[in-house]
Amino acid sequence: MPFVRGTWMRGVAVSALAVASLGVAGCSHIMHPLGGGGKGGPKQVVNPDSATQIGVNGYLWRATLDTLSFMPLASADPYGGVIITDWYANPEKPDERFKITVYILDARLRADGLNVAVFKQNKDANGQWIDAPSTSQTETDFENAILTKARQLRLSNLKG
Repeated sequence: MPFVRGTWMRGVAVSALAVASLGVAGCSHIMHPLGGGGKGGPKQVVNPDSATQIGVNGYLWRATLDTLSFMPLASADPYGGVIITDWYANPEKPDERFKITVYILDARLRADGLNVAVFKQNKDANGQWIDAPSTSQTETDFENAILTKARQLRLSNLKG
C-alpha cells in the first residue's frame, strides 16, 4: 500500500478519538456517581453506599465537589478518594489564599470516612506567598459542611 500524505495521521487521530470516546463513556459514572445516564440516556442504577461505581462513597464525593465548587479544582481521583483544589484567594482578602485536600476514606457514609486538610498562605511585604498555619476549626467546618451536604443528598435520593 503506497504511503499517502495525511492518511497515517488521520488514522492516528481517528484511533485516538475512538480511545478517548471509550474512556469518556467508561467514566460516565465519575461525573454522575449518584446515578443518571445523562441527556436522554437510561438511568443508571447506583448504590452510593457501596464502592461498585467509584472507589468511595458517592454521597461524600458529590458533597465534597459541591462544597468546594467555589474553588478551582486541581485534581479529583474518584477511585482513590482524593480531591485537591488549587489556590483560592477571597476577593475581599487578596493577601491570603487557601488550598484544600479532601480524603474520602470509606465507601460508607460515615463521619470518620472523611479527612480535610487546609493549607493557608499569606502574602508578605515583598509580595511572596509564605506558608501560614490554618486553624483546625477551618478543617472541622469544611468536614461538617461536606457531611451535612452528603446527608442531604442521601435523604433526597431516598425520597425520590
